[in-house]
Amino acid sequence: MSASLSILTPILGLFFAQRRRNLLIGAALSATTVAAGIALLGLSGWFITATGIAGLSAATISTFDVFMPSAGIRLLALCRTASRYGERLTTHDATLSVLAALRERLFRGWAMPGAARALARRPARLLFRLTGDIDALDSLYLRVLVPAGVAIVAALAASIALGFMNPLFGLTAGGVLFVAGIGIPLLAGRRATKHARRRTYGIEAIRARTIDLVAGQTDLLMAGRLIAQGMAIADADRYAAGADDRLNRIEAAVTVCFGLTATALLTGSLLTVAALAGAGRIGPPVATLGILIAFAAVEPFGALRRGAMELGRTLLAARRIAPRLSADEEAHCKAAPDPGLSLFLDGVTAGYDAQTPVLRDINLDLKAGEKLALVGSSGAGKSTLLSLLAAEMRPIQGSVSSLDATLLTQRTELFRDSLRGNLQLANPDAADATLQEALTAAGLLNDVLALPRGLDTPLGEGGMGLSGGQSRRLALARLFLRDTPLWLLDEPTEGLDGATARDVMNRLADKAQGRSLVVATHIRREAAIADIIAVIENGRITEFWRRGEAAFEKALNRLKPD
Repeated sequence: MSASLSILTPILGLFFAQRRRNLLIGAALSATTVAAGIALLGLSGWFITATGIAGLSAATISTFDVFMPSAGIRLLALCRTASRYGERLTTHDATLSVLAALRERLFRGWAMPGAARALARRPARLLFRLTGDIDALDSLYLRVLVPAGVAIVAALAASIALGFMNPLFGLTAGGVLFVAGIGIPLLAGRRATKHARRRTYGIEAIRARTIDLVAGQTDLLMAGRLIAQGMAIADADRYAAGADDRLNRIEAAVTVCFGLTATALLTGSLLTVAALAGAGRIGPPVATLGILIAFAAVEPFGALRRGAMELGRTLLAARRIAPRLSADEEAHCKAAPDPGLSLFLDGVTAGYDAQTPVLRDINLDLKAGEKLALVGSSGAGKSTLLSLLAAEMRPIQGSVSSLDATLLTQRTELFRDSLRGNLQLANPDAADATLQEALTAAGLLNDVLALPRGLDTPLGEGGMGLSGGQSRRLALARLFLRDTPLWLLDEPTEGLDGATARDVMNRLADKAQGRSLVVATHIRREAAIADIIAVIENGRITEFWRRGEAAFEKALNRLKPD
């Protein structure tokens, strides 16, 4: 358990780094609410008993002070209401602020090398990190830390109050509260951890399989797997429901245990105060006060019941999120090459699995301003090499250094936003004049100006509303807005018609003047703008030709024609 709790260290660090003052104030207000509730119940019981006894005698009716206890009851009631309101307002505001900061930190972490690419292979996992895992962490403060702290404070206060009646009574009641109040939730938490994790995995499986069903329904229908996918979702639902059932049983058992504890404590308190009253050490009103304090002190521990059920889910979420929060960003920083070079690779072996590397023993350098075409068959390692240069992954062996680079991938990534919003992903501060200049260079400005809303035209999911050629030109304009000395292009005109593709490549060549360019391609028109052609076969560079050499033209002629 201690090893599991250590996972919470970076999460707790983020909590208190962001809103330490508010979190502490919220905890103090929560303790005040519970203390006021216990005092209110005890004082009310004392007052009712005392007034009842006073009413039995005409002599005491005229002398009994009803105003002071009444004022105390009203004060405690107002204090309890105000502190409860302040506690809810403060704790929830602080928690939501921390969760927002956590999401920002995660986004920054996913922008680090390899993180986004790894998560992109499992979009359901990315969705669950953003929703389920982060939402699970609100239980850490609201249902675990605050209730535990408040329950301990309540037990101490009750123990001290009862100790004034009789020290042994106070110690015994405090011991029962601590042992049962903390022990029951801890035991329940340990038993619930496994089932809470199963429930989390089940919900994640439901989401993942549902996303696969919605996104791939055409392929599933053609393959005759639509019903099977629906059955897989039902299986995941039954798995999660089974875990839910076990959690409900544990929660019911916790409720029963707390009920038995409260009954035992109340019975013991009744016998104790009866004995003390019989010995003349306390009066009936004080006896009532003691019974109600002991009874009310059990209530704060009941709030830990939900936290115990959520602890397993919280620990699992922390285990999956904490490594990204504590990742060393400096470890992923890209080294700069020697002056005069735009990139330098020395003995590089790389891949997504150390056992089966994609690239082997790559040695490559490119002078500033030169343009390199990487040619080879599909799967030869061209895209992997671009990922290395873009710092989206790290080598298994060797070293990679390059200038700041912008990568234009094979797939045009456009979002459900306006044209302006999609362009400003590359340069958030770009004014409309700058955006129009980039659109002009990409050959798309006239198409945009012809739209009724111009740059404010909304796009659908994935850039819906633009043709394939227009989408590619928009991605090209976004590239032009990134003023980096090195551009990396992965088959930039794949899927475009010949005329559009040639126009795109001509515009690229014009805008790339003075920059270094690396193009992964198997098409002649894309390699024709290069100064150097490097041939990759089975993860190794087998040929290297410069413009002006006879082999350079032969290498161009072997590529797919326009």
